[in-house]
Amino acid sequence: MARKIRGFERVLDAPALFAVAYDEIGSSIYFALGIVAAQALGLTPVVLFASGALFLIVSLSYAEGTAALPQAGGAATFTRRAFNDLAGFTVGWVLFLDFLIVIALSTLFLPHYLAAALSAPSLTESPWDVIVAVGVIAAIVGARVVRHSRIHPGALVLAGLDISVQLLVIVLGLAIFFSPEVLTSGFDFAVDQSWDDLFFALPLAMLAYTGLETVANLAEETREPGKVLPRSLFSSIGLVVVTTVLIAVVGVTAFPSEDGASGLADDWLQAPIVGIVTAFEGHLPAALVDALRVAVGLSGALILFAAATTAITGCTRLGRSMAEHGMLPRKFGRLERRSLVSREALLAVGVVAIAIVVATGVLVGDNAAFLASLYSFGVLFAFTAAQLAVIRLRQIEPDLDRPFRAKPELRVRGVLLPLPALIGAPLTFAVWVLALITHPGARYAGPAWLVLGLVVYFLVRRRREASVLDDIDPVETLPPGVVYRKVLVPMKLGDIGEEMVATAVALAKERESSVEAVFVVRVPRAFPLEGPLPEDVARRAVESLAEARALGEENGVEIVTRTIVARSIGHAIVEDARTSGADLIVLGSSPRWRRQSRFFSPTVDHILRHAPCEVLVVAFPEGTFEESD
Repeated sequence: MARKIRGFERVLDAPALFAVAYDEIGSSIYFALGIVAAQALGLTPVVLFASGALFLIVSLSYAEGTAALPQAGGAATFTRRAFNDLAGFTVGWVLFLDFLIVIALSTLFLPHYLAAALSAPSLTESPWDVIVAVGVIAAIVGARVVRHSRIHPGALVLAGLDISVQLLVIVLGLAIFFSPEVLTSGFDFAVDQSWDDLFFALPLAMLAYTGLETVANLAEETREPGKVLPRSLFSSIGLVVVTTVLIAVVGVTAFPSEDGASGLADDWLQAPIVGIVTAFEGHLPAALVDALRVAVGLSGALILFAAATTAITGCTRLGRSMAEHGMLPRKFGRLERRSLVSREALLAVGVVAIAIVVATGVLVGDNAAFLASLYSFGVLFAFTAAQLAVIRLRQIEPDLDRPFRAKPELRVRGVLLPLPALIGAPLTFAVWVLALITHPGARYAGPAWLVLGLVVYFLVRRRREASVLDDIDPVETLPPGVVYRKVLVPMKLGDIGEEMVATAVALAKERESSVEAVFVVRVPRAFPLEGPLPEDVARRAVESLAEARALGEENGVEIVTRTIVARSIGHAIVEDARTSGADLIVLGSSPRWRRQSRFFSPTVDHILRHAPCEVLVVAFPEGTFEESD
């Protein structure tokens, strides 16, 4: 029997969310360390600590926002709610760019770690690293199009492996290389290094802590998001900041800067953690160094693969949220049985990510900072907007249920405002301005991406005949204030019937209505109405109505069910609605009728013409279901 498309289910508990958050945020060190060290040199631990502290401040606002609004979209959702749809789109669009850059960097650096694990240096050479990156993206997207797989079952194992490997590198590195003299000498500018280099490095350091938006997009799948999400978020971020800074300490002591250059960045830019392991040669047995190199290579490749996967997932979830609010074409917002999210969204993300990989593959080297600076443009813009949105929501919606509140708080004109956001918003904005001043990629490519997005937004709104500032709800809602005491939903074998039960249950919860599900068995005139039903028809009717009752029980809605035998399905539904006193009939329309030049089936058309009450018809887009004749 067909089952309804359940959408995003709340299955993530605290350990699973911690693991996903750690994997996503902690993956950044595998590609960010070399990029930051190239500019910060001996000051790399200081720069990473400062950016980590700022990241933690920003996460307080994200925790409050996602706990109060446990929906996909992250900063785009906060901003839309606090300001308007145009502001929400702008934030969402720059976040798309960040997701795509994370996908590109993760997959481009992955073959360099895989090469260390497999002792296959050819994978680090062009064009093989680009070919592997393109293949990884294509494989992830292809797998997601065919089947929706949960992202958390293996996250705990991967997080445990990654934490173990990183701690081993830290312990061995500190024991072998740590030197207070080398470390403290790094607290000053190296030869030919100046404040300009430090200002250049600060925006780049934000690349070391990617993944906050991905975690925010999992709010819809988190059990008790008001409690679980802040706890898991802070614990994972805290651990990531500590390990990142300590690995940076090991890196700068193992590769002290000489003549204004960093050996870690010059020789091991694409695999800095592998570079640290190779520095153990001569200090540890060769077999142990080889084993550790394989472990780091395998761990790095796996976590970068996971980062690319979750970034693709986060990108499609953000796209769905924006499409539901009329910011992107409708096709990007629909759910599908196999892939869950829209296949068009998955394919679009894959194509654009591959284009970025191919276009920038030759730049990954000394110019990898270009992608990092472009990332900083988007993430700092979004961080600033998210914190301003949290402040504004405190002002315009003081009674909004906030299971978690960013503290400490400061009372301003009678309103309690979060001090972390009041401090963090100016800081992230200042670093964003610094990125524009110091980085051509942020200064030119970032605004160009924004202009492209605004063109897309205006075209989508124009097609929907809506203003750019209109607040478009995810679903066209029924008239507010109208009371529907009884909702009638005809059960139809197949996906559409199951979805209609879910729609009726949602309406019943919103309007405090009762629901009656009716299964109509059409009997041809050649057979008597009073005769027994065929065994397979009777069984399917019982199972279908039982699933309707079960769905109601899951959502706290009692559903009354019955089976009707009639000559005409449409006539039977109309008569049942009249007899039962239904106030609303919920129907679904199959796409196949539109392929036959009729928008509705004869049954739906009859009900619309003769129903004694209001009728809600949901016309599903082409390709939403795998239809059977």
